[in-house]
Amino acid sequence: MNKAYGLALLTVLFWSTSATAFKLSLRYLDIFQLLFYASLVSTFVIGAILGIQGRFNQIFLLEKKDYINSFLLGFLNPFIYYLMIFKAYDLLPAQIAQSVNYTWAIMLTLLSVPLLKHPFSKIDFIAMIICYTGAVIVSTQGNLSGFKSLSVSGLVLAFASTVIWASYWILNVRMPREPIIGLFLNFLFSLPLTLLFCLFFSNIADISIEGLAGAAWVGCFEFGFTFVIWLTALKLSNNTGKIVNLIFLTPFISLIFIRFFLNETVFISTFIGLAFIVSGLLLQKSAS
Repeated sequence: MNKAYGLALLTVLFWSTSATAFKLSLRYLDIFQLLFYASLVSTFVIGAILGIQGRFNQIFLLEKKDYINSFLLGFLNPFIYYLMIFKAYDLLPAQIAQSVNYTWAIMLTLLSVPLLKHPFSKIDFIAMIICYTGAVIVSTQGNLSGFKSLSVSGLVLAFASTVIWASYWILNVRMPREPIIGLFLNFLFSLPLTLLFCLFFSNIADISIEGLAGAAWVGCFEFGFTFVIWLTALKLSNNTGKIVNLIFLTPFISLIFIRFFLNETVFISTFIGLAFIVSGLLLQKSAS
């Protein structure tokens, strides 16, 4: 159990760097370059892990429908989702983009009602109100006039990305696959799309060492390697609920990185808003 907690905390630490890594990488890369190179690194990393585990041959043993489903899921994530979230981070302060994006779990509940026929309880409704109140507090910096200083496009993209992310996980429920193999195929099949967009809307060769380093970090510790650590932690745990709860530390630890590496002034309203969001998510989780 101690090993499970250790791996889970390592996952939290790595995912806490994501917002900062996105912003730093976008200083040297545009969104198309970042997505292509990060996806390339992630595909290599996950493929190498499957090879080390002796399971790489399993990707050739699937049915035709599994490959089609993997392409569709890869179109949603990483292709569409990360183009949207990278652009949101490009347009917004990291603390705001991260906080808004963290409401995806509530969006998952909302979409599960029509798509999976799940019931929508009073607790779900209360949790939704609490979470979105927190998102508004963060987005306005505690003052409704705060909207004027932010990119509307960035906020729309940040909220819209939660729809894509939630849709991706709902489709995953309907298309069950072995998680690591599924993730590898998602990135593999999305690579031609990210390459085409990078060729048409950017310059694939115009990239600095700093940009490559940022893309490599995102590819390893946002996309690929960390996901495997997380799955291992869940597998080793005899109480997944306690392990999953550690994820709620992520946005708060992330603010430390944002403050010291991006030099963003972290507003009190961000802490208050995040407290609302996490409280809403915990309330919903306790009732599930």
